[in-house]
Amino acid sequence: MASGACSHRDPMLKKRDDFEDMLEERRNSSDLRYALRCYNPVLYKGVTPCKANLLKSMVLQSDHIHYVINQVSKETRKAVVDVQEEVSAILEEMAHHLQISTVRFFAFTLSKIFKVLFRSICVNEEGIQRLQQAIQEHPVVLLPSHRSYMDFLLMSYILYTYDLALPVIAAGMDFMGMKFVGEMLRMSGAFFIRRSFGGDKLYWAVFSEYVKIIIKNGFAPVEFFLEGTRSRTCKSLTPKLGLLNIVMDPFLKGEVYDVNLVPVSISYERILEESLYARELLGVPKPKESTSGLFKARKVLSEDYGSIHVYFGQPVSVRSLVKGRVNRCQFSLEPRHIPRKPSEEIHSFVNDSAYRLVRAQEENMVLKPWVLLASLLLQDHHQKQAAGQKWGMALDELIEKAAWLRDVSRQYGAFLHWPDHMSPSEVVSSSLSLHRGLVRISEGRVQLALEQGGLVKPGSPHSTITPEEDVLNQAVIVLSCASYRNQALHVFLRPALLASAIHTAASNKKQEVYNSFSYLRNMFSNEFILCPGATVQDFEEACYLLVKTGALQVTQQEVVVTERGHRTLTFLTSMLDPFLQGYQVVCRFLCEEATEVLAEKQFIPAVRNFIIKHLLAGRLRYTEVLSSDLQKNCLAALLRLGAVHKVKGAEQGTLKVNKVMVNSLEDTLGGKLPTQKAAVARL
Repeated sequence: MASGACSHRDPMLKKRDDFEDMLEERRNSSDLRYALRCYNPVLYKGVTPCKANLLKSMVLQSDHIHYVINQVSKETRKAVVDVQEEVSAILEEMAHHLQISTVRFFAFTLSKIFKVLFRSICVNEEGIQRLQQAIQEHPVVLLPSHRSYMDFLLMSYILYTYDLALPVIAAGMDFMGMKFVGEMLRMSGAFFIRRSFGGDKLYWAVFSEYVKIIIKNGFAPVEFFLEGTRSRTCKSLTPKLGLLNIVMDPFLKGEVYDVNLVPVSISYERILEESLYARELLGVPKPKESTSGLFKARKVLSEDYGSIHVYFGQPVSVRSLVKGRVNRCQFSLEPRHIPRKPSEEIHSFVNDSAYRLVRAQEENMVLKPWVLLASLLLQDHHQKQAAGQKWGMALDELIEKAAWLRDVSRQYGAFLHWPDHMSPSEVVSSSLSLHRGLVRISEGRVQLALEQGGLVKPGSPHSTITPEEDVLNQAVIVLSCASYRNQALHVFLRPALLASAIHTAASNKKQEVYNSFSYLRNMFSNEFILCPGATVQDFEEACYLLVKTGALQVTQQEVVVTERGHRTLTFLTSMLDPFLQGYQVVCRFLCEEATEVLAEKQFIPAVRNFIIKHLLAGRLRYTEVLSSDLQKNCLAALLRLGAVHKVKGAEQGTLKVNKVMVNSLEDTLGGKLPTQKAAVARL
């Protein structure tokens, strides 16, 4: 059972590396012997591991820190010795204290836990070999996707298993507050950073120098999450650039020959935090990280979470990324230790690189059959709900549609793990069984188990559930399913944007369709990973995929839907419709209910109440527009487009709404007006 998830090769897997189930050996040998085995990883250029105290001394003695200490001392009129003490305190709070004994404890404990929770943990061994080579040649930065608390424990567990150098990991300060566990994480390689530094020049200097010294000396791989935080929606988040700037800096300043960036894609068949995420998106506060909370979470050990696939991507050389993009001579004009704000050229380069790396993560995410089933069941739920029907989809129909979508997704290049040694009905039944908390099968029909949302339970202190609470209960299940559907969005996104553009364009003229595509792509560039400046490339890719699968015919002048293409385009537009409606309803709220000046902290609760009211009145089709993530992304888009402004000099977080522009955007999203003329591109 453990190896079954990895042993049967899917045709689409052959163009990528093969997987091995690393838990198989753990099930057949001693965990204690595994934890206590000889561990002797090869490091960069054979350097010896650096003790934590030596690393701190190197930071304190660096020219950069001395320069900033003197600067801060002059600005604040504090004694230099006092500022030095502040630096020492920041380092004490931040620094890792890696100890092999703690690593061995985690190796033993996690082996026990993983064997209970997961059927298999599949790793691409060729990726491990590439990483081993990369670590010896240049400093390495590991960039895993971030969908679960489990991610950084899993990464260290894998590297220990394959005798690779353990990473030092950037972790949020909230973990440090966990009694006992926080220190255990520190001793397994975590260094703790504040969620935001504000304008704290001293903190930024200590943090950046700490990371740069590790990079420059190759003491250990550095690991951090490009997205900055866990994705509660399971789609990739807009990358954060701070740490990426820091790890590229030693190369840009000529202090190392190269730095290898390694994107890692971690795919969970079933996510441990699935319902927790849905609740957070509905406004239930995130539970504070605590040791007691960890012990209360033991009930997860009685559940089956399927398999995990971890894909170590091709190392990306910073030297090759920079070629032709950045003139490094600019860094020779002043001493390296003097801090400087990145130029517009550097910012643009780092931003483009970040998007490229997140796209690499997405492309190597392994999709399980349930991802396709969740997409189909959500669309069926919304259609039936709009028609006032409640009986779900026939199981035979779901199996047929799943097999059709499997073939379409493979043609689009999805990294799909569909066990071909099983019949489609067996695959569907197995997936439905694993996710039985989200679906219900009755009389041969499958539907979402909306009654299991459990945000507010009958029999609790609330004697009866109000209509508003019932909507939130159902939304827990809908958003949980949507989080799985979202895992496939990167596969269908560009064709879906084109399908929606065809639907909203004034005619089937290619330029009109392109203008509509360009408008939608720009609107959703805070929602999805869409590389800056790649609109024409994305349009051509979408056309190519839909022509290749027989859904479209594209000439120099026109884009025409074929007879067989209607099914595909209906599926694709339905994929994007919840986001379109979400952005429309936020615009409607800002036009109808919001005052022209709005406090930013009131925005999400007020929008949520507005949406619940419209859902209860039957004016909205998609429950998932309640997602706070979607609402925040929409606000970010409106700020970027200038339809909403942050008021300067006013109380912190005050928004000013341009209602005329917001109303125009809502109309355009609804296809009521021709899209704005996009810059004419050569198509």
